[in-house]
Amino acid sequence: MLTVNIGPFALSSSVLLLLAAGLAAAGAGHLAGRRQHTGIVNTLFDMLFAGVIMARIAFVAAWFDTYRSAPWSMLDIRDGGFMVWAGVAAALLVAIWRGWRQPVLRKPLMLGLMAGVLVWGVLFGALRNAEQPVLPKQMLMTLAGVPTDLAALAHGKPMVVNLWASWCPPCRREMPVLAAAQKRETGVSFVFVNQGEEAEAAQHYLSTGKIDLSNVLLDPTASIGHEVGSGALPTTLFYNAKGQLIDTHVGGLSEASLANKLNQMRPAGKN
Repeated sequence: MLTVNIGPFALSSSVLLLLAAGLAAAGAGHLAGRRQHTGIVNTLFDMLFAGVIMARIAFVAAWFDTYRSAPWSMLDIRDGGFMVWAGVAAALLVAIWRGWRQPVLRKPLMLGLMAGVLVWGVLFGALRNAEQPVLPKQMLMTLAGVPTDLAALAHGKPMVVNLWASWCPPCRREMPVLAAAQKRETGVSFVFVNQGEEAEAAQHYLSTGKIDLSNVLLDPTASIGHEVGSGALPTTLFYNAKGQLIDTHVGGLSEASLANKLNQMRPAGKN
């Protein structure tokens, strides 16, 4: 499951995991520190803030050449560009510093973090077990009305499957990035599966926007999105050459975040 729908909103499962872990940590920390009237909520917020900032800085530094032409895009965290290890390191440094400065905080903070990690691990494992690990097999249609499926377009290569719709603003923003990557990355099969629209609507958007794409397919019932557990657009799925799901991205991709995902798909030594 990649997203959870709450009314008209679709929230990323990774955000919900972080929220659940944070609540568990805060609750455990409160129980452990209530005799000393010590809470860890402020420390958790500081850890989160430091972690997000450092994770973003590390990602931008790693892909600085890509961001150089559009410096303001460094601030647009909607592209999901974060280096997790850098964020975790920064958050732990904040926890260590706070524990060193305030000894009374050490026990509730340690127990709270242990509870948060435990909840995150359990939920993460449950969500991973619920994922569809292989290419969906639903029959789709080309813009010309010819039936096909994803496996027929794989050609033994890694595959990027983008779920999109013409009415979706972040889909429109990321489409030129994906179109350029499709032309450049000849060792990867890119497939664009329109969700819930007729051929005329999809073709009109591509024509008026002068977006030159290959492998555009139609999924009128949004069956692919339902199968992979995403109610949000755009959603991008990354499969290896064996058709196994190795990564996902919910929301718009920037040139840097797409390049980072593609880099992880390549065999070692070919980056």
